[in-house]
Amino acid sequence: MPPFRRTADRAAEEPQPPRRILVADDDPSIAALIQITLKDPRYELTAAANGLEALQAFEKLPFDVVILDVMMPYVDGFEACQRIRAKSDVPIVILTSRDGTDDVIHGFELGADDYITKPFKTAELIARVEAILRRIEGYKSRRAPPIVCVGPIEIDEPRHRVSVRDTEVNLTPMEFELLYFLAANAGQVFDRETLFREVWGYEYVGETNLVDVCVRRLREKVEEVPSRPRLIATVRGIGYKLVEG
Repeated sequence: MPPFRRTADRAAEEPQPPRRILVADDDPSIAALIQITLKDPRYELTAAANGLEALQAFEKLPFDVVILDVMMPYVDGFEACQRIRAKSDVPIVILTSRDGTDDVIHGFELGADDYITKPFKTAELIARVEAILRRIEGYKSRRAPPIVCVGPIEIDEPRHRVSVRDTEVNLTPMEFELLYFLAANAGQVFDRETLFREVWGYEYVGETNLVDVCVRRLREKVEEVPSRPRLIATVRGIGYKLVEG
């Protein structure tokens, strides 16, 4: 049975104004690479040399995507992410040169939607940005139900609210998207690659720990005992599912 997708496919591409992308990185070579990579009539880039400049730019203009390096002077990427998320649901991508998942977990805690590890391939950056923009446009043609209830979980999509056992839970945008997808397809098992494609919106590129980290964060917020999950189950050797009933 095919998954009940969150958004309908767009019948045809409609002309769109250039999408504004804010890029903050204090490394001139990385900033230049990003600007060259995303040099396209579809995009309108604004560059910032640090988190403080990024916050100032964000105050002046609305953006469709924000890309933040972690290690920046004055205001680092984490603080910039937190301050932007406090006032906007704009998709935020974290750039990190560190190995491991600490930066990823902390970024998710502060409201980031995605992350890219340096050094990155230009094709990967383009794929991430294009997937985010497709996701934004796809929300205009939703076909999944506005209210989804599975066991103690109730998701009110129009109000972007989630309650578990009658208590409202604060989720980041991507945590919300993952839970919504699993709930709309309750009982079905999805491997990491499928979740990566259906929730984040692009093909698997070798970093499935993004899914695992988001599942872990969700469990900490919706499970009574996160170390013994009863709602978001791991199906050994396959992936994850939201348990029905």
